[in-house]
Amino acid sequence: MPDGSDRVAIAVHARIADVPWAQWDACAGDNPFVSHAFLNALEESGSACAETGWQPQHLTITDESGRLAGAVPLYLKSHSYGEYIFDWGWADAYHRAGGSYYPKLQVCVPFTPATGPRLLLRPDCEQDGIRNALIAGMLELGRRHNVSSLHITFPNREQWEQLGDAGLLKRIGLQYHWQNRGYGSFDDFLADLVSRKRKSIKKERRKVAESGIVLKALTGDEITALHWDRFYSFYLATSDKKWGQAYLTREFFDRIGASLADNVVLMVAEDEGEVVAGALNLKSGDTLYGRNWGCHGNYRFLHFEACYYQAIDYAIQHGLKFVEAGAQGEHKIQRGYLPVETYSAHWIRDAGFNEAIADFLVREGTSVRRDIEALGDYSPFRRE
Repeated sequence: MPDGSDRVAIAVHARIADVPWAQWDACAGDNPFVSHAFLNALEESGSACAETGWQPQHLTITDESGRLAGAVPLYLKSHSYGEYIFDWGWADAYHRAGGSYYPKLQVCVPFTPATGPRLLLRPDCEQDGIRNALIAGMLELGRRHNVSSLHITFPNREQWEQLGDAGLLKRIGLQYHWQNRGYGSFDDFLADLVSRKRKSIKKERRKVAESGIVLKALTGDEITALHWDRFYSFYLATSDKKWGQAYLTREFFDRIGASLADNVVLMVAEDEGEVVAGALNLKSGDTLYGRNWGCHGNYRFLHFEACYYQAIDYAIQHGLKFVEAGAQGEHKIQRGYLPVETYSAHWIRDAGFNEAIADFLVREGTSVRRDIEALGDYSPFRRE
């Protein structure tokens, strides 16, 4: 076995449906994106599958009792779309040097720039041994597929450090997250801001209210097929505006609505009873994750209200500690979402290219940390 143990069995699965959902979820914890239901919805809906360049190669380890002790959501990829941690420059350099960058192996949640566990471990297993076996198994699979590289994107910091200890290259990125500082209401949050920022947020929210827009947070069976029809049209419209690709199919939303009903929070905006905009969120035990947004029409400040302020309000009301608002967006700072580090780890099979990437990551990391420090000066929160 990869860790030298005769007590575990490692396997590769071309469909997550082949893995018992209860055993997978016992390793995944409460993060909705690495749940069996979410990953299965991506595959069964045709959103993340071999035909779209995401060939599942999920890794599992079974202990001597026959139960799943560890798992990794893993894909063999023929491109770098839908990842949010960009390696296009690496691919170009590799090709110019005469190599084939694709296929590569990707450990992630497709189309989802949300931090969470990537090495999924059953809590009562022997953590170090199973984790090391998973890492060794991923590297061995990379060699057998003759890939250029292996990438683990958006792991939590603890696993990022462990992957670095195992010899993988460490990379940092930047996102904007909101943190609940024990607020009892949205007004408590506003009171924590400097006067100018507080007035700006109140003005934006007031303009939305005066326009007659009504916002609702729907979850569970409150979300109907008609809501999903409408939201999917928003999703397609947003993709078109950004000159992007609509990765997710209409079926995907039906599937998560059915299998993750209590984790889905859909913010809808109604104008005279018609749903004109929506923001899709998923939640874990302590975090609300903003995922997709779309709108038909031009409503001033509605994007900020539906995606940021409604998310903060919901988190406060439900005792959540964090809101992750997705990728990009310095404009989030003035709305209470502060810059934080995100993480990825990388294995490059070619020794010379690995050395070049390692040198680049040192310089890039220094730059990103300087950016985070500088952006912190724009925090809207009152100084102690």
